[in-house]
Amino acid sequence: MSPTLLVIAAVLLAALGVLHSILGERLIIRSLVRRDDLPPVLGGQAYTAGVIRLAWHITSMLAIGLAAVLAVIASGADWRAIVIAIGVTCLACAVLPVISTRGRHVSWAVFLAAGVLCLAAAIIG
Repeated sequence: MSPTLLVIAAVLLAALGVLHSILGERLIIRSLVRRDDLPPVLGGQAYTAGVIRLAWHITSMLAIGLAAVLAVIASGADWRAIVIAIGVTCLACAVLPVISTRGRHVSWAVFLAAGVLCLAAAIIG
């Protein structure tokens, strides 16, 4: 295993995640969700706009989480640290649908459950 290559890959993925969110929000999402012709899913265009924003930023969050997993592997940590990195990523991803759809998109519950289960598995062993 080459920790240096994994760290470089982790840095690239983290940068991708950050830039994806910042540039995507500025260049794509803002203008897209302002359109008047968004389909009114589950009763309104605000929900549709929230889901679009959620899908965009959750992709970024998962890229950053993958970078964290690679960094933990590169550090030589045991499996628990890897599972904790995955669990924290899932918990962070649980927050996004709560914010962007006011909790109406149920993916937050799945991410929350997966995050808690990962952290419990790491603690219990």
